[in-house]
Amino acid sequence: MNEENIKLKEELIAYSKQIGIDKIGFASAGVFTGLKERLITQQELNYQSGFEEPDIKKRTNPELIVPKAKSIIAIALAYPSKMKDAPRSTREERRGIFCRASWGVDYHDILREKLRLLEAFIKEKRPDALMKSMVDTGELSDRAVAERAGIGWSGKNCAIITPEFGSYVYLGEMITTLPFEPDTPLEDNCGTCNKCVEVCPTGALVQGGQLDSNKCIAFLTQTKGFLAEEYRTKLGNRLYGCDTCQTVCPENKGKDFHLHPEMEPDPEIVKPKLKPLLTISNREFKENFGKISGSWRGKKPIQRNAIIALAHYKDTSAIPDLLSLLENDPRPVIRGTAAWAVGRIGDKQALVSLQNYKATEKDPEVLKELENGINMLTE
Repeated sequence: MNEENIKLKEELIAYSKQIGIDKIGFASAGVFTGLKERLITQQELNYQSGFEEPDIKKRTNPELIVPKAKSIIAIALAYPSKMKDAPRSTREERRGIFCRASWGVDYHDILREKLRLLEAFIKEKRPDALMKSMVDTGELSDRAVAERAGIGWSGKNCAIITPEFGSYVYLGEMITTLPFEPDTPLEDNCGTCNKCVEVCPTGALVQGGQLDSNKCIAFLTQTKGFLAEEYRTKLGNRLYGCDTCQTVCPENKGKDFHLHPEMEPDPEIVKPKLKPLLTISNREFKENFGKISGSWRGKKPIQRNAIIALAHYKDTSAIPDLLSLLENDPRPVIRGTAAWAVGRIGDKQALVSLQNYKATEKDPEVLKELENGINMLTE
């Protein structure tokens, strides 16, 4: 490793602190052989969510993304785990919750800007360098890169756990043709602890470090169709994402960092009242929720999840709102989920309404949910 690259690495570390990067690490750009084997297994078991880059070769070989790649720079930014002045959910006004990773401004934008600044810094020093940065939606696995770069170890909850910030960190990386001295990966500190696997609401953590994405509540909250009934009762009041495997982790105990003002949550946005969400317009949704990462799939999944949350609370005051959806909403998923929710809440006075809607409904899936709701009310 020549002195020029050693000096540039030191300068990059110093500059990263100046621009608010909480942790930076360097890794080789060699093929991620172990990851490749795991991804093939995931694919064979149908454990993938469908949101990932489908080409396993691209996910595991940085040179296919940046020719002659030599290094990967990994970064991590810590986000808050506790909300100041969190509003309480009351019997009159039930509330839902967005996961911690969706608090504040969309982290994709925050990390991309940090990586853009790093790229500009490198270009000024080494105009010949080639680079490509990515956050979450890129070809590479953020977690595999962070693990190799010594940012943290890969926990049994499938999150990167850092000694300093626990797993409450956003990750991003940059592939470059510059050869930097790689940092040393950290030793796995999960040991015999298996809490995250044991308390996963849906059993999505098949075993430590292996996730069936199709069962994961964080994934399920982002789907747009009907949610399988077996998962509806596990959703609770979650509108987007799930924090259970993080909140039970001993490594996260006492970890709460407020280092970036743009990551601070607006309590009324990340813990919103449920009933107003049922009829929110596209414009209102974009104005209120557009800046957070949990809005990326649009309002429909959030509204469906809000209906399920009202059923979770057995909120009888929401019955008129749910029946209004059955009568007026053009989307079968919303009508059908509302029909199920009315039955789940158990207000027998709504039975006649469900029977009337069944007589006029044409969609087969909604009819099935209406029948389900009626059965619950006549048991």
